[in-house]
Amino acid sequence: MKTLKGKPAAGLHGELVVPGDKSISHRGIMFGAISEGQTTLTHFLTSADCLSTLNAFKQLGVPIEREGTTVKIQGVGLHGLKASDQPLDMGNSGTTTRLIMGLLAGQPFDSTLIGDASLSKRPMKRVSVPLAQMGAKIDTTDGHLPVTVKGTKLHAVNYQLKVASAQVKSALILAALQAETPSTLIEQLPTRDHTERILTAFGADVQTADDGVTITVQPQPHMTGQTMTVPGDMSSAAFFMVAASLVPGSKITLKDVGLNKTRTGLLEILQQMGGKVTINTTPTDGEPIGDLIIEATDLKPIEIGKEQIPAVIDELPLVALLAAKANGVSKVTGAEELRVKETDRISAIVQEFKKLGIAIEELPDGFVIDGRQPWHVTDTALDAHDDHRIGMVLGVAALLVDTPLTLKGAESVGISYPEFFDDLDQLL
Repeated sequence: MKTLKGKPAAGLHGELVVPGDKSISHRGIMFGAISEGQTTLTHFLTSADCLSTLNAFKQLGVPIEREGTTVKIQGVGLHGLKASDQPLDMGNSGTTTRLIMGLLAGQPFDSTLIGDASLSKRPMKRVSVPLAQMGAKIDTTDGHLPVTVKGTKLHAVNYQLKVASAQVKSALILAALQAETPSTLIEQLPTRDHTERILTAFGADVQTADDGVTITVQPQPHMTGQTMTVPGDMSSAAFFMVAASLVPGSKITLKDVGLNKTRTGLLEILQQMGGKVTINTTPTDGEPIGDLIIEATDLKPIEIGKEQIPAVIDELPLVALLAAKANGVSKVTGAEELRVKETDRISAIVQEFKKLGIAIEELPDGFVIDGRQPWHVTDTALDAHDDHRIGMVLGVAALLVDTPLTLKGAESVGISYPEFFDDLDQLL
């Protein structure tokens, strides 16, 4: 049980370099592994999820060395992976699981994927079913882990995605690289595009049409190892952006944050709500990055629908917190995807926010929040629900009340941001 820090007298102040981007750290390992030559990643995120990816590729015969946040991968090429003599343990990582299913589907060996109790409840048919259209042979356990991937020859596909999911899209792209002819994938809505960007940097031919949703994948690329600096994770920076916006008297700077347009949904929502954010971009060849300066200010309510959800899916608990302090009624709909994350995040947010006296109403696909209502703590024992993002959002919420609060399951933040509470302390 962790005791949370309460309201700081003078607000949050200082400068912070947030850890490396989780999505890019995962993909840097994977794509370095299937390229030829050495890939060096700096500012790699050493969270539990990303280490699950690193260890899985070691098991698949890829030489990988890590020293702190620098990782060196000796790539084995698209056809150089070797069967593991043990099941591949995905830990809590949905990204590792879903992307590796697409990659292993086209390999000449079988693999078994296992995970922790939380990951074993998450839906995997959303990947295995579309992969089957490419000839993949994947057995799930009632749609969940454990999963057995029976490697086989894959064929190209012209496929319209049924869910707006970067993980599903990425799995299909990795499978399509192993076909004999080009594949076309059509998204419902644009989702984060790190897979397309990073594969292209490594030498693959993955192109997105002007419509933003039609992706063409050329098969059997010759990919070469790269040197990459992983930008700061926007999803991690988001917690401090929200904290500094809401805690009176705050002004902070977040350095070298990734500003990929498919990831800046929370930043745009904060600006729409009247947030005070200055963005200083840094010239770069790869993913766009920059420094963010955030100051506390009064916020307006907001309505968010299905179209905006993919760009802000991981930050929706934070949108709820912004709404809980905005001057009016806010509404989020079209976010049913939150029900199948590490926990049912809609249910968890409603349950925990009500303990703080926040006026929140649960919807099947989102929530309605009246930020004009004063908070009043009815239960000081908060629960992270074994979900890293719920744990961190509650850590930020605690800064807005005078009552001492405790957090059960605070260790869950290690999934994506092990140093979160230490970094928050630096700003107090």
